[in-house]
Amino acid sequence: MLEVQDMHAFYGKSHILQGVNMNIQEGEIVALLGRNGVGRSTTCKAIMGEVPPEGVVRFKGHDIAGKKAFEIANLGVGYVPENRDIFPGLTTRQNLILGLKPGQKDGTGRWSMEDMFDLFENLRNRADVEASVLSGGEQQMLTMCRTLMGDPDFIMIDEPTEGLSPQMTQKVAELLQEIARRGIATLLVEQKLSIAMDIAHRVYVMGHGQVVFEGTPAELRGREDVRKEWLEV
Repeated sequence: MLEVQDMHAFYGKSHILQGVNMNIQEGEIVALLGRNGVGRSTTCKAIMGEVPPEGVVRFKGHDIAGKKAFEIANLGVGYVPENRDIFPGLTTRQNLILGLKPGQKDGTGRWSMEDMFDLFENLRNRADVEASVLSGGEQQMLTMCRTLMGDPDFIMIDEPTEGLSPQMTQKVAELLQEIARRGIATLLVEQKLSIAMDIAHRVYVMGHGQVVFEGTPAELRGREDVRKEWLEV
């Protein structure tokens, strides 16, 4: 579904991504692991077109490198950034409606607003209050659900459990597994190794702007050298 070959990206003169290679298949949860500053978030932004990428970025056979973010979104790519980018002056319900693509109606995709409320009862209870009064965990739920309303085939989710309670973290993990059950591919950037290892089918480990390990969670558990050099503090 997604194929990335020798992808490079720059911030000014800083060479952040230095030849990233990865692929993600339909219905697969792939975790992108690594310490802060190694290029994980930049990888998502480069795929999404928010940072100009160099190299091959192909989605469902379409070359998307160099396309604008809205064009990539219309092809079926969803992106949940780490900053919980909600519209605080709009209600929860209005935020969800904004996730629909032009011409799309609620219930015509794999996800409906009722699905969102069934998954996260808190959002149902706060459907008609301004999003600014939601807790951090509820805002994270809302951001993820709004992206799903657009019915993406592939979704990138950056640090969804950061700052969340254990109970809310479990809710997010359950949603990620439900996303995969519905055939949607997921690239998960996650700092909490235990969460990523529990739900991912495969993992990539990044270091210095490159992928330094690719394999299953079980294979990573068996590679103490990789964990010590690239993941552990």
